[in-house]
Formats: sequence, C-alpha cells, structure tokens
Amino acid sequence: MTPLPSPSPLEGEGRKGEIANFAMMKLKAIFFAALILFLLLLPMFAGKYLLYMTIHILILSVFALGFNLLLGYTGLLSFGQAGFFAMGAYASAKILLVIPSLLLGAIAGMIAGGIAALILGYLCVRHTRIYFSMLTLSFGMMIYSIAWKWRDVTGGDDGLVGIPRAPFTIPGILSINMTPMENYYYFVLVISLLAMFFLYKIVNSPFGLTLKGIRDSENRVSFAGISIRNYRLLSFTIAGLYAGLAGSMVPPLENTVTPPLAHWTHSAEPVMVTLLGGIHTFSGPIVGSILFYLIKDIIVRYTQYWLIWFGSIVVFLVLVFRGGIVIFFTERIWPLFSHHSPPP
Repeated sequence: MTPLPSPSPLEGEGRKGEIANFAMMKLKAIFFAALILFLLLLPMFAGKYLLYMTIHILILSVFALGFNLLLGYTGLLSFGQAGFFAMGAYASAKILLVIPSLLLGAIAGMIAGGIAALILGYLCVRHTRIYFSMLTLSFGMMIYSIAWKWRDVTGGDDGLVGIPRAPFTIPGILSINMTPMENYYYFVLVISLLAMFFLYKIVNSPFGLTLKGIRDSENRVSFAGISIRNYRLLSFTIAGLYAGLAGSMVPPLENTVTPPLAHWTHSAEPVMVTLLGGIHTFSGPIVGSILFYLIKDIIVRYTQYWLIWFGSIVVFLVLVFRGGIVIFFTERIWPLFSHHSPPP
C-alpha cells in the first residue's frame, strides 16, 4: 500500500488558525454568558450605588455602540452624538411628565433621536472626514443652544425636574413598579441587551459588510452601483436611534434633564470609550465603557483634580494598547496561549 501524503505546512497552519478561531469564539461565548449571568444576579448582592453605576455603564455602552457603527464600521467621526442623546432625554422627560409610561418614554426618546439624526444627517453625509466632523459638532452645539434658550419647552438652564420613574406598563397585560432601583436596573439591562443583540445582527448582515466596504474603499463600493450617501445616512440614523435610546433612560434615573447633556464635551465620552476598548470590534465600546467608569470612580475618591489624572490615564492606555484593549488582547495576548495549546 502506498503511504498517504503528509499534509503540507500551509494546510497545517490553516488548521491551527481554524482551531484558534474556534477557541476564541468559544471563549467569547463563555465570557459573555458569564457576564450576563453576573449582571442578572447583581442586585442580589450589590448595593444601590453599584447598581446606579452599572446602569450608567449600560447606558454609555448603548450610546457608544451606536457611535461605533459610524466610526468603526462606516469610517465617520461624529462630534455631535450628544445632541441626539439629549433629544432622546428631553423627549422621554416630556412624555413621562404627561403620561406615566416608562416604555412609551423610551420609545419616544429613541424616535426623537432617530428623526433628528435623519434630518441633520441628510446635510452631514454630503461631506466626509474633517468637514463631516465639524458639521456634526456644529449641529450638536445648535441643539445645545436650543436646550439652553427654549425655556418654555426645555426649562432652560434649570432643565426639567421632578421627572417620575414611571411604572413599566403594557396595557391589559402587566404593570411593574419601577421606583425600586433594582426594578429599574433590570429594565435598563433588558433594553440594553436587546439593543446590543440587534446591533450585532446589523453589523454582521450584508448591510454591515457594505458599511465596512465603504469604510475601507468607498470608490470600489460606488463602482458596484451602491449609493454611498444613502448607506451613510442610514448608518447615521441608526446611530441617532441608539443615542436617543440611551438618552431616554437617563431622566427616570436622575429625575432631571439639563442642557449639558447636549454639550460637545458629552460627545467626547463615546469617542474615548470606543478608542479605549477598540474601534474595529463590536465589544470594544462595551469594554471601554466599563473601564471608563471604573477608572473615574477610583480617581475621584482621591483627588478633586480627577479630570487631569483621568485624561492622562486614558491617553496612556490608548497609546499602549494600540487599536484598543480588545484588539490588543485578541492579537497579542490570546496567541500566546493558543501557541502553547496541545496539537490536535
């Protein structure tokens, strides 16, 4: 009998790569399952402050995920996302002050952010690079000025106060009291997980692949007969929907809404957490949001000049972990473990 030919080195390397990818996917699935289980059990052993901070992390994660659809998948840097965040917050607050329905407030906030993004995005996506960024910054500050000046609607510099944490009601089916922090935490958790799931489906769909193509080479995509401007507008609108959804969850938590939510400095938060976690990864903004609040919470305990130290630490982490912490782990740390794994 003739001996079977031995596999070529290329085939061996390809098989090792497949095994490493499968192991990475399995590790990610285990990690996210453990994280979701931890979040579900958190109210059983955590105090109100930890729940409060976790709610803020979830809100920032949703906010940053929508922003990363623009930056990481479409290649557009927006400095005006805080404007859509504030639109969602004010719309939710106005609804809750009139109709005590938490679900209706969240839907209204998301729609308000999406409509604002659709209208302003129609003007912004005509340009790219620095011109796009400056336009979004200008429109964001325009929303901030409206929130500051239109006292009859927004309350001016005093904002809207006394916003109730309305019950979660589905007429004729159920009604859940949201006054306890634990109940509202579960509401934010479920909404955030659903938002993450839908965005994951979007970025892994043909639409998401088209956005990546536009990011990498818009000329090649346009030669294929695809409307670059329409895809960018749709991406911008989805990012606005997510910003509005994130903003809609703030009023019931804080019981107030103020104009600084629309300021350009608030737009810097999703930029920082996305750069910190990783631009070209789906989980990057989530990891960045966790680190953002953890670092901030530790520093403010020791100094009143926390912004200086916080900025220095973030700059250091971004410079050291090129591409973000998630990219650094998957490309630098994980191969060290996979190379030591036993051969199949």
